[in-house]
Amino acid sequence: MPEKIKIVVHGACGKMGRQIIQCALNEPSFEIVGAVEHSKSSYLGQEVGALVGISSLKVKVTSDLNEALEKAQAIIDFSQPEASITLLQVATQKKIPLVVGTTGFTEEQNKMYQQAGLKISCVKSPNMSVGINLLFKLVEEAARVLGESYDVEVVEAHHRLKKDAPSGTAHQIVRVLAETLHRDLKEDIVYGRKGMVGERKTKEIGVFAVRAGDIVGDHTVLFAGASERVELIHRAHSREPFARGALRAAKFVVKAKTGLYDMRDVLGIYMESSKV
Repeated sequence: MPEKIKIVVHGACGKMGRQIIQCALNEPSFEIVGAVEHSKSSYLGQEVGALVGISSLKVKVTSDLNEALEKAQAIIDFSQPEASITLLQVATQKKIPLVVGTTGFTEEQNKMYQQAGLKISCVKSPNMSVGINLLFKLVEEAARVLGESYDVEVVEAHHRLKKDAPSGTAHQIVRVLAETLHRDLKEDIVYGRKGMVGERKTKEIGVFAVRAGDIVGDHTVLFAGASERVELIHRAHSREPFARGALRAAKFVVKAKTGLYDMRDVLGIYMESSKV
């Protein structure tokens, strides 16, 4: 029987962290050897199994990264940007492969991941779902075929507790559209509309964020032309697809050469446009 991949979950007590733990426990390929939360978490000291309602794993939630990473072969991170950057620095020092699903990074923080990719293998993606990464490819193909004569709008919807907007996935969709349609990310992207904004500009890409209830994640890309429209839609019914994608990324990253990757590298989905 192949040796299990020893993983640490960073942001273990959040909704995604718990889902990853649950999925990992159901997969014979993984062993959870660490669980990390922030220093003020009420879950510190609790056993990981209790988070998902199963028997003890003899692994306790901690805020001590050095302690948690002692046996780690890979880290899966679903936390907050600042905590993620701290983890990045420690993981880089310890040469531990990293899977990052955290979103909301600044441009400067994203550059830090690019630099880290020179020293460790890292999969960083705003959405680990296999389906959403297929959507990126379909969006590229639709944009290429439909071209300049179709107006493009992006609408995303998430639960009311989500902190960043638009979602990291929506930003990635916009980057794919901008690359394929040769649009300027600063000049041509419009985030919401209000008041007398005038008629729509030809190169405009509208982006809208909905926050309501417990919506896990919906993304719609609308291409509207003369007398017809094409809509590409992905709806997540639970967090399980993201967790399973993250675990798939963990299998990839422990074998990958040093570099910064995304889920399309993991899945072998190659974009015709340059990597965005």
